Amino acid sequence: MEEIINKVANSALEVFDLEDYYPKGIRVQIDISQWLLEGFLLKEKDFREHLKNHDWSQYQDQYVAVHCSTDAIIPAWALILVGVHLAPFAKKVVNGTIEDLDASLYEEILSKIDYSVYKSKPVIVKGCSRKPVPMRAYILAANYLQPFARSIMYGEACSAVPLYKESKK
Repeated sequence: MEEIINKVANSALEVFDLEDYYPKGIRVQIDISQWLLEGFLLKEKDFREHLKNHDWSQYQDQYVAVHCSTDAIIPAWALILVGVHLAPFAKKVVNGTIEDLDASLYEEILSKIDYSVYKSKPVIVKGCSRKPVPMRAYILAANYLQPFARSIMYGEACSAVPLYKESKK
């Protein structure tokens, strides 16, 4: 009986796993419609009063996404004001959903990685993850890897989809 050889483990293939860069921390979403009249109308005096009376300390060291779940037209200053209240407590505040928040976190993290370690190597961007990695992070990772990698694939080593191959010079 022949010995089974793991060709993937013995290859030069580098795995880029976005899950390795997933920032730890609690993520919460604040829906500002709770502070609008009937969820739609922003009355400045009432809105400011709601913000003044809200316990912002509950967001200590958390990542916060601020959005409005209704079709209300919100002036820009209202979202900025919520951000001002959150600033002393939250690690990060973004306008949008939790997915927007995760994308923003990944944008920061991925911009600081030294991709030169992937120079002239075949790279597979791991596709399956147990953590909520947003699609924008995958696209961004591929963009950062492209100037360095010889090739980029997506998925798992056993079923990778080719995305990029360096042109022969």
